[in-house]
Amino acid sequence: MSHVKFYSGEKVPLEMHKVRIVQKLNIIPIEERLEALKEAGYNTFLLRNRDVFMDMLTDSGVNAMSDKQLAAMMEADDSYAGSETYVKLEEKVQEIFGTEFFLPAHQGRACENIISKTFVKPGSIAVMNYHFTTTRSHIVINGGIVEEYLCEEGYEINSDHPFKGNLDIEKLKALIAEKGAENIAFVRYEAGTNLIGGQPFSLANLQEARKVCDEHGIILVLDASLLADNLYFMKIREEQCKDMSIREITRAMADLSDIIYFSARKLGCARGGGICTNNKEYYIKMRELVPLYEGFLTYGGMSVREMEALTVGLEETMDMNMINQGPLFIEYMTEELFSKGIPVVTPAGGLGCHLNAKEFVKHIPQHEYPAAALAAALFLVSGVRGMERGTMSEDRDENGAEKLADMELVRLALPRRVFTLSQVKYAVDRIVWLYENRDLIGGMKFVEEPKILRFFLGKLDTATDWPQDLLKKFREDFGDSL
Repeated sequence: MSHVKFYSGEKVPLEMHKVRIVQKLNIIPIEERLEALKEAGYNTFLLRNRDVFMDMLTDSGVNAMSDKQLAAMMEADDSYAGSETYVKLEEKVQEIFGTEFFLPAHQGRACENIISKTFVKPGSIAVMNYHFTTTRSHIVINGGIVEEYLCEEGYEINSDHPFKGNLDIEKLKALIAEKGAENIAFVRYEAGTNLIGGQPFSLANLQEARKVCDEHGIILVLDASLLADNLYFMKIREEQCKDMSIREITRAMADLSDIIYFSARKLGCARGGGICTNNKEYYIKMRELVPLYEGFLTYGGMSVREMEALTVGLEETMDMNMINQGPLFIEYMTEELFSKGIPVVTPAGGLGCHLNAKEFVKHIPQHEYPAAALAAALFLVSGVRGMERGTMSEDRDENGAEKLADMELVRLALPRRVFTLSQVKYAVDRIVWLYENRDLIGGMKFVEEPKILRFFLGKLDTATDWPQDLLKKFREDFGDSL
């Protein structure tokens, strides 16, 4: 079931689960939220969770587990080597992806580290539909060059293109002709491209890339961390997938890939990660790095309890009524905002609803980090914590110059099976109010700026005292309300 139509005519996403365990939330007054923001250097990553009402920072590691996952955690085999828990996970990975070899890791970026250290050489090129922050950093640290060949539609904030995460195949062919296949480390596809609004790629596009890679002997790597969302969109948007089961689409994607890796903090609603392949040569090359960086080959830095939960979670990912929960609620939130004139990324993708900060606060120049300012302002007026996905998430170039992002987005992630519809409506209400008062929001500047992945730990300050002005307006309109 995808959604229900109410007698009133409203189309509403339907929760395909019931709540049996709850966790208390708290809304602190707006004055306290401002103090929390100042202490965190206006970086939502540095906020304490005790000060957050709705945590929409990410879906990574915060998706709700099922009752079967929690029960499975009690069956864990704690053996350091030869654990039965590992055997169950390995067999489930082999069953779903059809891959013979599996290497466990503590999370997705650990997989990126191993893959980059194995295949990236100084001067070699990694081609991808779009980068993720940690992926690019691992490649660059190992001397590689990242080339992003996202299709043209992917750069359009608003469109009706169903697969904005597609790779531009013609650009890939031109690069091979110019640089030579021997200088390409691998072609990487990211399912549910994170930094452009959780947009999927099509199975047809992956099939085209496979033909090119086969012709030139190039490795094709699939980042399957957001596989669940991509599977859902392939199923409902792509003609060749409509009569295929989720399991069949998964196997089709896996069969086209030489190496698959994933973060279980996203895929499987657990914590951990892994690398899968049918190529024994690749497996042996990567295998020696797992004990060095992660742990022994039968746990790879993962808790055995998380491994048990992951085994169940991977199986649950094959259920359409599980994987549709994120995209349906994201679609609802996106369409509600869009109908009220709020600038958002369309069509709705996976992972979360994405506000277009370039348009939302278009009076703030990019070098003053408009997406970061909008994320801070949203937390101030609502207690909702989102994530900056714009220029602040970029690093400066080798000369120290600012690299302006293609998009300035605020991601409002919707972890699976976590928030209710009334909470989503609350977030929508506060965003609408903030948009009506957007002229009060001002720019930001760094006061502490790490050289790498600065969006994680960097601290900002406001260019003016605009948060106080926003607070004052909030009190005028909402009175004593939190």
